[in-house]
Amino acid sequence: MRIKGVLFDFSGTLFRIEPVRSWLRAALAERGVPMDEDEFERCARELEAAGALPGGPPPLRVPDELAGLWAARDESAELHRRAYTALARQVELPDPGLYDALYERQRTPAAWRPYPDAAEVLGALREGGIRVGVVSNIGWDLRPVFRGHGLDPLIDTYVLSYEHGVQKPDARLFHTACTLLGLDPADVVMVGDDLHADGGAAALGCDVRFVCHLPVEERPDGLRALGLVSGVG
Repeated sequence: MRIKGVLFDFSGTLFRIEPVRSWLRAALAERGVPMDEDEFERCARELEAAGALPGGPPPLRVPDELAGLWAARDESAELHRRAYTALARQVELPDPGLYDALYERQRTPAAWRPYPDAAEVLGALREGGIRVGVVSNIGWDLRPVFRGHGLDPLIDTYVLSYEHGVQKPDARLFHTACTLLGLDPADVVMVGDDLHADGGAAALGCDVRFVCHLPVEERPDGLRALGLVSGVG
C-alpha cells in the first residue's frame, strides 16, 4: 500500500510515562510532604500494584466496586479522574491531597518522555507529505505534552476518547480520525502497542502495526523499524 496517513497511539507508542517512583517523588515534592525511605517504598509498591498511574502498570486486581468505572474510564474526563484516584485511594498515603496531586502530575509534560525515534519518524512523515493523527484512549488533554516536547507541529489532528465519548477499539474513533485527515482508511496505518484496542482500526480497513510498550531506554528504534517512511516521496 502507498501510505497517505498514519495514526499513532499516545502512551506506550509515541510517549512513555515516568516510573511510579519518580511520579510519587514529584507529587510529594509538590505537596511538601516528607516521607522516609521505607514508607516511600511501601507506597510506591502499593500504588504500582493498584495500577494508579495512568499509562503505567495495569492493576493487579480491579476491586469489584470499581469494575464498571474502570471499564468506562476513558469515555470522559470525570470518569478517568474518578477511576484513577479511586485506585490510588486503595493505598494509605500520609496526606489526603496527594491523591489529586498524583493525578495532576501525570497530566504534565514533565511526567512523559517521547521515545528516542519519535521526533525523527514524525518529522520524516511530515517531510514526505504524510498526514498524521493521534488516537488515544485518555481522559485529559494530551496536546500540552506534545507542545512541551516540541512535537505538536508534526501532528495534524488529535482524536481523544474523552472528547468523543467513545473508546478504542470502537471503529468510530478511528473513522473520525481518518475523516479529519481527509483520507480513506485503506490508505492509513494505525500504530499502537495494544493488540485489542489499537487493532480495532483493522475493522475499517486500516493497516495496523504494533510496537512493544517498553521503557524508553529499551526501545530506541521501535517506530523506525516499522518502515513507515521507507520510500516516502
